[in-house]
Amino acid sequence: MKMPKIRSLKYIIGGLIVILILTCFTLCKEAKHHPRDYPEIATAKTIYVTTEYNSISYYVSGDTLAGFHYEMIEAFAREHNWKAIITPEMSFDKRLQGLEEGKYDIVAYNIPTTTSLKSKILLTTPIILNKQVLVQLKPVSPTDSSFIKSQLDLAGKTLYIVKNSPVTLRIHNLENEIGDTIYVKEVEKYGPEQLISLVAHGDIKYAVCDADIARIASDSLPQIDINTAISFTQFYSWGVNKHSPILLDSLNKWLTSFQKGKNFQRIYQKYYGKRNQRIGL
Repeated sequence: MKMPKIRSLKYIIGGLIVILILTCFTLCKEAKHHPRDYPEIATAKTIYVTTEYNSISYYVSGDTLAGFHYEMIEAFAREHNWKAIITPEMSFDKRLQGLEEGKYDIVAYNIPTTTSLKSKILLTTPIILNKQVLVQLKPVSPTDSSFIKSQLDLAGKTLYIVKNSPVTLRIHNLENEIGDTIYVKEVEKYGPEQLISLVAHGDIKYAVCDADIARIASDSLPQIDINTAISFTQFYSWGVNKHSPILLDSLNKWLTSFQKGKNFQRIYQKYYGKRNQRIGL
């Protein structure tokens, strides 16, 4: 008569053990990453970085990697005798999430130095100046009503942007400035270059992206117009976790020195040429 009770007890104990193992596994998995600061990175001699895959930041050229932010990070890592592990991530929101969770030590991408972003992450000394522009097809005639000539013409229009892009706040501010609604469609699967291509082929009418990417795209897509600014020219920086102030200080000291040297001039001219404005030269 006691056997069923003993057997039931064994099942209960076994179930509790399984639950404990699964809980431990979950907690260990969640604790896999944590924000690191300079001393821990220096000990590991490895720094984890994320950026966007596009024709300026980070891309594959033949059988090698290239890109402005790629070469900058590699230069920083060599200076400290570290290995840089760079992961491309198209979603701006996921880059910030990875930084917050400690999956990445640096977001090496053009991050606008806005008040909103300053409250979430630590931003380095400015690296370049840039702005957001409207991408649209060139007018088919002088009276083309779909062509946006100024920000006032954005009233009632639908703009496509990369999901969780920092430009969202700027568009909302524009709504207040022009006193009318601007509709925003956030696209999760595509980056700025894909949105530009959709505009060029007539799939969507308007997209908003960084001016530098738009300028390079316009070289091969002459049918697009990128002359309407959405934002003011502003500083763009890299970002680190708020728990990494020593890493921020190290980056700032390195950037200040590096931007004055010939190596930075070479890298900048290679990817931007005369398209953009430099900082610290």
